[in-house]
Amino acid sequence: MRPSTRLGASLLLLAAAAAPAFSQEYPTRPLRLVTGAAGGGNDFVTRVIAQGLAARFGKPAVVDNRASGVVEGEVVARATPDGYTLLVSSANLWISGLMQKVPYDPMKDFRHITLATNSPYILIVYPQLPAKSVDELIALAKAQPGKLNCVTLAVGSSAHLAAELFRVLTGVEMTHVPYKGAPAGISDIITGQTHLMFAALGTALPHVKSGRLRALAVTSAQPSPLVPGLPTVAATVKGYETGATLGVLAPAKTPTPIIARLNQVIVEHLKSTEARERLSSVAVEAVGSTPDEFTAFMKRDIARWGKVLQTTGARTGP
Repeated sequence: MRPSTRLGASLLLLAAAAAPAFSQEYPTRPLRLVTGAAGGGNDFVTRVIAQGLAARFGKPAVVDNRASGVVEGEVVARATPDGYTLLVSSANLWISGLMQKVPYDPMKDFRHITLATNSPYILIVYPQLPAKSVDELIALAKAQPGKLNCVTLAVGSSAHLAAELFRVLTGVEMTHVPYKGAPAGISDIITGQTHLMFAALGTALPHVKSGRLRALAVTSAQPSPLVPGLPTVAATVKGYETGATLGVLAPAKTPTPIIARLNQVIVEHLKSTEARERLSSVAVEAVGSTPDEFTAFMKRDIARWGKVLQTTGARTGP
């Protein structure tokens, strides 16, 4: 064997030794699903996915709750790429880096398994506000620049970004009023201390049904079966579309056969009647994409929000 041939063979052997071995019997031990704080929407969806993995693989799938998208992302990015540590995260994972320094690259430090779920937001207003449609809300905001208070939670949150996108596309001026949590913000809209919010469906719908809030539209591109009869913001504001998305990811260098197997099992579960009904009960729609579709979605999302944040100048860190 020539020296160059021997060198090439040695390099291949070293690469094979460095990569995690893929067993046809995978998984042979419990899986860990890292996600956000316990009790929230991310936690609920993660537990639905975990139950599906456990049932189909015959191995436990343990949910590991962490404080924020940045923390959970760092944990999984640094985990052993063997298919036993997964991340279930919102768009915060790939958008945070547009506003602050984060300890990972969302495109390079993860394998993208599937876009799991989506839930549109609902545009809600104080019931006594003289605006019964998106058109009327825009007219009111333009007639009184900066007078309308918009509940947006923290800078960079999904609710904040939804409001910023609305502001950029319509040219209206609203006052950004950050709250620590949606319930407090919604309570202040009900009493008229604040005026509007792009809120999670599961949080706002009970108040809409009771008449304590007025719903103007949903933020999906098409009308949502979760709120039959409610128009979209996009019907008035061309190009407006946003929502709460959750994806499943693994550390970079996780073997492709494992990614393919996980995608197959998770998507199969998400499309099951049982999973769809459980998700629908909290106003969440199952998606279930291919890895490539999820990657393409993330790239589009990063580009879109990058433009919005550049226009608004919103940042959460130095």
